[in-house]
Amino acid sequence: MLDKIIRFFLENKLIALLLLAGFVGWGIATAPFAWDLDFLPRDPVAVDAIPDLGENQQIVYTRWPGRSPQDVEDQITYPLTTQLLSVPGVKTVRSNSIIGMSSIYVIFEEDIDFYWSRSRILEKLNSLPAGTLPEGVQPTLGPDATGLGQIFWYTLEGRDQEGNPAGGWDLQELRSIQDFYVGYGLSSAGGVSEVAPIGGFVREYQVDADPEAMKAYGINMTDLFRAVRQSNVEVGARTVELNNVEYLVRGLGYVKSLDDLEKAVVKVVDNTPIHIRDVAHVTFGPALRRGALDKAGAEAVGAVVVARYGANPLEVINNVKAKIGEISPGLPSKTLDDGTVSKVTIVPFYDRTELIKETLGTLEEALSLEILITIIVVVVMVMNLRTSFLISGMLPVAVLMTFIAMKLGGVDANIVALSGIAIAIGTIVDMGIVLSENMLQHMERSGPEEPLLEVIFRATREVVHAIITAISTTIVSFLPVFTMVAAEGKLFKPLAYTKTFALVASIIIVITLIPPFAHWFFSLKINRRAVKLTWNGLLVIGGGLLLAVMPWAGWVLVILGLINGGFELYDDLHRRWQAPANTAVVVLAVTWLLTDEWLPLGAGIAFIWNFLFVGLVIGLTLAFFYAVIHYYRPLLNWCLEHKALFLSIPTILVVLGFVIWLGFAGVFGFVANGFDVVGVNIRTTAPWQAAQSTFPGLGEEFMPPLDEGSFLLMPTTMPHVGVEEAMDYMQIMDMRIADIPEVKQVVGKLGRTESALDPAPISMYETLI
Repeated sequence: MLDKIIRFFLENKLIALLLLAGFVGWGIATAPFAWDLDFLPRDPVAVDAIPDLGENQQIVYTRWPGRSPQDVEDQITYPLTTQLLSVPGVKTVRSNSIIGMSSIYVIFEEDIDFYWSRSRILEKLNSLPAGTLPEGVQPTLGPDATGLGQIFWYTLEGRDQEGNPAGGWDLQELRSIQDFYVGYGLSSAGGVSEVAPIGGFVREYQVDADPEAMKAYGINMTDLFRAVRQSNVEVGARTVELNNVEYLVRGLGYVKSLDDLEKAVVKVVDNTPIHIRDVAHVTFGPALRRGALDKAGAEAVGAVVVARYGANPLEVINNVKAKIGEISPGLPSKTLDDGTVSKVTIVPFYDRTELIKETLGTLEEALSLEILITIIVVVVMVMNLRTSFLISGMLPVAVLMTFIAMKLGGVDANIVALSGIAIAIGTIVDMGIVLSENMLQHMERSGPEEPLLEVIFRATREVVHAIITAISTTIVSFLPVFTMVAAEGKLFKPLAYTKTFALVASIIIVITLIPPFAHWFFSLKINRRAVKLTWNGLLVIGGGLLLAVMPWAGWVLVILGLINGGFELYDDLHRRWQAPANTAVVVLAVTWLLTDEWLPLGAGIAFIWNFLFVGLVIGLTLAFFYAVIHYYRPLLNWCLEHKALFLSIPTILVVLGFVIWLGFAGVFGFVANGFDVVGVNIRTTAPWQAAQSTFPGLGEEFMPPLDEGSFLLMPTTMPHVGVEEAMDYMQIMDMRIADIPEVKQVVGKLGRTESALDPAPISMYETLI
């Protein structure tokens, strides 16, 4: 089958060319990087900074205002927990009861579909036996999101036309704007699960009962509750037809002002109506709050935007920003006493775009540097430009094909997943080198009458089985990673997938693309001098035209054209320097690109010194490789003749590796157990202490460290602290942090947002620095 595939693409180069164009175009369209390409429709791989390691869980959220945690636990949390245990696929159920609220976390098996589990919970909640919960209590299902979905935080602030803070808005006004305008607007953005507000005051009608007046009129709390409840009711009746026109009859009763509520009748005593205002004081006031927001010492109003489960976080953030642009003109403004126009503005203080772009930028840079370095090594070591271009061209195509597989397989692009591509690049190059070198060997040994196509076919089929076997072995070695479950599987499986995708892509390239393009490259021979001079002249002209668009590529073409055209004026003795000269030009050009990407000495140092440093590093490294190649035979002979001495070197390296990994005491601890030197424990001796200090062992960390230039400070205070006292603590802390010169901004949160995803108590702070 492989022979038929290889021969088919060798004999049908147009299909190979179309296949290459398809892979490249589709790969560019699905690439996660922010490439500004208008000529292709973009459908990028979902992008996030890190994998979502959270449990496969759903949250059942129930409010019972004013009730103590013990009441909530006994009458809501416990009955619901016992009922939810019978939901199919449930692994465990955890719960949390706080003042006026119950949160139940139903954790499912990993193989249970996220939205299937939500439907099963809704079925269970709709079929609860009568009397399971107190009257008027309605459990709800939390948002279809996870904790990692909190991708965008913002505050609402009054700003002037220059964007400077202007103030002029109280906390109740800002919270109303958030609840009734901004929140609804951002919730309509694509991929948003919820917009959870925090901070400020929610305006509500408050009825403060007068016990003395109630006693005098013989009114109890039940009468007052009924009056308040019935005062805000509209009544619908039948319709009336007048003059062949139908009219709807209804009684208008919604409360629109404090006066409407005050006039509501509680009871009639001796034909005299007793109104609410007679037995209570009605006012506007703030609702009870269990969370607050602070910005550099000033209380603020804001919200968190939560992305829906499975959505592309970067795309959701872009949708939110576009929606902010749409709703911003409708935000209110007012003229202050000093004449300043203060307009409510949405000011983000946490935007995961920065972390995502920095993560992708780091990996994009790493892949670019790796590809450029590999190209230099291939060009210098192979010393054949056509073969070098063939091998180097595999790398970007294999990476683009990996992006296609990630899109089809639903693998998100993150720091772990893209690392799998970086790991696979060395193996990809190995396959190209093995195949191309075998082609060159067969071409040197073949006769002039043998068709080049047959030579390349024979060379390819000779090594392709060994290449596939080697790649299969590498893929099989990752099978244990594919069997990981829970958080470990979510973290490391993307790496295994992307590495496998890259290796499979390289196999496809080796079988289908390299043979036909190799036949194309190696069959291009120009024998007539006039044609060669014309071709090199066109290179010079084309390079000159390219200077305005891509200077480095233009200069390369110009120099190659001049060099090759110049060598045509010399005899064959001097022409032997033509190939090394071409190789040197290409190596210098790629080194220039590598320096521009890398800048190892820093951007503050002149580019030429960075270029010389990179050239020196590459030169020394390649010189070492050439020395190993040159002296390999005598080195091998010496090792074979002195086996014991040579084998001591890898033995020492293995022992040293274990000492560095496990620590000196971990490796040689058995020697010191129960062993004394002149009555002194060997562990207390200076050499042992020095060795243990030098080799303490490598630390362990489950997650890779990420530096996005931000810190999350999460202190706690006494659990019984009040909201105002906790607010004072947070404001003092934020002001002192803001005084640090290096701090750009600091925003603190205490308690919880209006979301089932955030059950934090008042005593818990989250300060973003």
